[in-house]
Amino acid sequence: MSLELNRRPTEGELEILQVLWRNGPVTVRDVFEALRKNKDVGYTTVLKLMQIMHEKGLVRRDTTSRSHLYEALLTEGEAQSILLDRILDSAFGGSALKLVMQALDHHQTSDRDLAEIRVYLDRKKGEQA
Repeated sequence: MSLELNRRPTEGELEILQVLWRNGPVTVRDVFEALRKNKDVGYTTVLKLMQIMHEKGLVRRDTTSRSHLYEALLTEGEAQSILLDRILDSAFGGSALKLVMQALDHHQTSDRDLAEIRVYLDRKKGEQA
């Protein structure tokens, strides 16, 4: 399995990464407590997932203290790129146009967001000229 495929976080791994991105290095107990606020999850399930994530290179584990601390090795931006590529290829046939149009059609977009999108598109157009 390629490194890129190996680093694709599952839905459960992504939930754990979100806790790590928000809180920095934390224990399994900290992650468990954060996750159980929103869903029914077992401590041993969280522990096993984090062990798998360590093997996959998604997190680093500091074992210098009794309670091991975990921190994300995959940045939020890297995870978003990996997931976006997966969605773009599988659901939109690789078409960024279809993805953007679907997103704009199905979600409320503020005037401010639309203005920022226009500025971004103008900048991209200038880069290609």
